Amino acid sequence: MIASNRRMLFAGSAAVASALALPAAAQQAAAPAPAAGTQAPGFYRFRVGGWLVTTVHDGFFRRPLEGFVRNAPLPEVQAVMAESFLPGDALTINFTITFAQRGDTLVVFDAGNGVTAAGATNGRMIANMAAAGIDPARVTHVIQSHFHGDHINGLLNAENGRAFPNAEIIVPAPEWAWWTDEGNSTRSPEGQRPTFANAARRFGPYQGRVRQITPGGEVIPGISSIAAHGHTPGHTIYRISDGNDQLVFLADVTNRPELMARRPDWQIIFDFDGDAAAATRRRVLDMVATDRVRVTGYHFPFPANGFFTRDGQGYRFVPADWSSAV
Repeated sequence: MIASNRRMLFAGSAAVASALALPAAAQQAAAPAPAAGTQAPGFYRFRVGGWLVTTVHDGFFRRPLEGFVRNAPLPEVQAVMAESFLPGDALTINFTITFAQRGDTLVVFDAGNGVTAAGATNGRMIANMAAAGIDPARVTHVIQSHFHGDHINGLLNAENGRAFPNAEIIVPAPEWAWWTDEGNSTRSPEGQRPTFANAARRFGPYQGRVRQITPGGEVIPGISSIAAHGHTPGHTIYRISDGNDQLVFLADVTNRPELMARRPDWQIIFDFDGDAAAATRRRVLDMVATDRVRVTGYHFPFPANGFFTRDGQGYRFVPADWSSAV
């Protein structure tokens, strides 16, 4: 009898608790579960002295691994991929944009993929900028490393107008000189010849707002340029400094670091001058490894910031410690 009463009391208490806990459930539908296949917004922040740096994910694309490296047999490439637990048949190429803000100055290094077709895995920068609270109209400088489409297509918005309406566009003079002279077309790799027309289209709305700089000097206070030619004729990287605090935006010195930093002498299908690109890669990676300087990279795994250390035949990328503090 006592056990029976206890069971009735427990059942009654559970029913009351259920009714109290879920009164809204009887009046409205439950909140929907998160959409399948989506992640949290892709942005991450850290500081370099007085600079607030934000990396913003622009998505990715995949291509076959075969044919990506031009001067190494596929089995060797697959072996290096396996060292980093990456597949041997396909390569995922990420896109990450680096922003740097100090006071009223808001800089973006490269413009991303821009507007892409529905269902595309890239072109996520604007949505992730919004999530990060970055207004394109507040960007004061767009600093370009080079003119490949995945770096300049985002200069235009969906209406083919200026995506960064109030920004000055800063470009390396050697890069501008090459891609604005159609006479260089026959001296360019066939796969890169569309860059001439695409550059004209993307920079067109910014007429009067483009400033050319000579790599090796100051771009704006706190940001200087470093020549890194080879991937393209005027490929340029940038150093952000505030006192002893520094960051180097590596752009495309390496594509996936798990592959190209491990074997710096390998040359990829996207390199304009493979020999020059490989020499630049060794020089730059040696510099940032020796000086222990933090880097961001355009095609690195998100959030695309960390350090390089010497390792074996090449270098190893060490992701920076993640922190919730900014």
